[in-house]
Amino acid sequence: TLGNFWQTAWLEFYDRMEGDEWTIFLIGAALVPALAFWGFNGILLVADITGKPTFITRYRIQLGKNDPVDTKKLCKAIYTALGNQFFISFPMLVPMFYIMKWWDNTFSKELPTFQWFLVELSIFTVVEEILFYYTHRLVHHPVLYKHIHKKHHEWTAPIGVVSIYAHPIEHIVSNTLPVMTGPMIMGSHIVSISAWFSIALVTTSISHCGYHLPLLPSPEFHDFHHLKFNQCYGVLGVLDFLHGTDKMFRQTKAFERHKVLLSLTPLSESIPEPPKKDE
Repeated sequence: TLGNFWQTAWLEFYDRMEGDEWTIFLIGAALVPALAFWGFNGILLVADITGKPTFITRYRIQLGKNDPVDTKKLCKAIYTALGNQFFISFPMLVPMFYIMKWWDNTFSKELPTFQWFLVELSIFTVVEEILFYYTHRLVHHPVLYKHIHKKHHEWTAPIGVVSIYAHPIEHIVSNTLPVMTGPMIMGSHIVSISAWFSIALVTTSISHCGYHLPLLPSPEFHDFHHLKFNQCYGVLGVLDFLHGTDKMFRQTKAFERHKVLLSLTPLSESIPEPPKKDE
């Protein structure tokens, strides 16, 4: 029944757009994910700027950091994030559009089944993990780091919008291509692409948000990367485990807190950092 509902909604939308594939692609691959990104981060920014509601700020990972966030630094991050979206991510959709047209499936009037979407989602995630891990390690090479990746690491205690605060080259190679490649390999439907782009943007925002909130994926892994720089390069952590780039992380309290929070008690309280020696 739910499948019939979405199929009917898709056909109505397709007819409303009069089958204009370019407009449909822009809405699905650019507008919807952008709204998901800024809608989610808009909520977080209220907490970052005002410290309210205190319900959210209680879950801050690096206690005392960004409390409140530096306004000048935040404006720079927002301007850069918007610039990366408008002048890099959106133009990269043009060649992607023609690749998807070549597949001749992206704008099909028949939606993929939910089961097939789950298969695609799994493949997208694996492709992103592989490409992001190795390109991320690449930009940590000393020659590239000081010219490219250092910009992203200006935030040792990141916030959500910082997820796409990066040098243009990094945004192309490490942020955008790993997410775009899976759908291009699979010749996915625009609805699948729209859902995947939205999920990827919200997920990376969670990883950078600085809050370990109930029921959301744990951001401890990537937050630790911003704190220590040479640990936890991937998304899922599988390649970090295989390459041993999470050994330090696994010896910390942050690793113990790296799980979905199922209660209202912040993990920083139930699994606190050990007292410092001088204390």
